[in-house]
Amino acid sequence: MVSKTLSGAWALFALSLLAAAGITITFCILWGLPNMIVHFVVDSSFLTAGLGLGISYAITFVIAVIAIVQPNHITMGLAALNWILLLEALFTTVLGTIIWFFTLRERTMYETKWLSATPEVRIAIQDKFQCCGYFASNETNLATGGFCVDSTFATNLNTPCVGPLVNYADYTLNNIFTSIYGYMAIVIGLFLATVCVINKRIEAERFRKIDAKRGGKGFV
Repeated sequence: MVSKTLSGAWALFALSLLAAAGITITFCILWGLPNMIVHFVVDSSFLTAGLGLGISYAITFVIAVIAIVQPNHITMGLAALNWILLLEALFTTVLGTIIWFFTLRERTMYETKWLSATPEVRIAIQDKFQCCGYFASNETNLATGGFCVDSTFATNLNTPCVGPLVNYADYTLNNIFTSIYGYMAIVIGLFLATVCVINKRIEAERFRKIDAKRGGKGFV
C-alpha cells in the first residue's frame, strides 16, 4: 500500500514539474515578444528549445496523472513515465550545458552578433547601456543616433558597450541555465518517487494475491 507521505511527495514533484512547464513556457513567450535587447542577448534557438522543454514537461505531467490513477496492478504506465523522465533529464542537461558553454565565449559571440546587427539594434543597445561602439567608442562602423549623437561625442565618451552588455547577458544567461539545471531536481525527484510507488504497488499486489490464495484470511 502506497503511504500518504509517498503519495504526497509524488504529487508535490508532479505539480512542481507542471509549475516548471508553466514558468518556462511563459518566459519563452514573453522573451519572444518584440524587444531588440532581449533578442540580441537571448538567441532565438534558446527560446525555441526552452519552449520545447516547457511543452515536454507539460505533456509529461499529463502522462504522469494518467499513469498514477491506474489500478495498483497496472504499473506499465508508471514504468513508461520513468523512461520519459530519463529522456527529460537528458534533454534538460543538454540544454542547460549548451547555454552554459555559450556563456564561456560571450565577448566573442556577441562581437559577431554586433557586427551583423542592424544600426537600429546597435543604437537600442547603446541607448540602454549609455555606451558607444562595442570594443571601442570610435570604431569605424559606429551607429550614431540616440545616446551616441555623433562620432565626436562617442570618442570623447570613450565608454564601449562590451562591458555592460556582456555583464547584462552574463546575468541573464546564468539565471537561465541555473534554472534549467534546477529543474533536474524536480525530474530526478519525480523519477525516484515513481520508482517507490511502483515498488509499493507491486508489493501490495503480491500480498493481495497471496492473501487471495489463503482464502482472504490474511497473515497471522
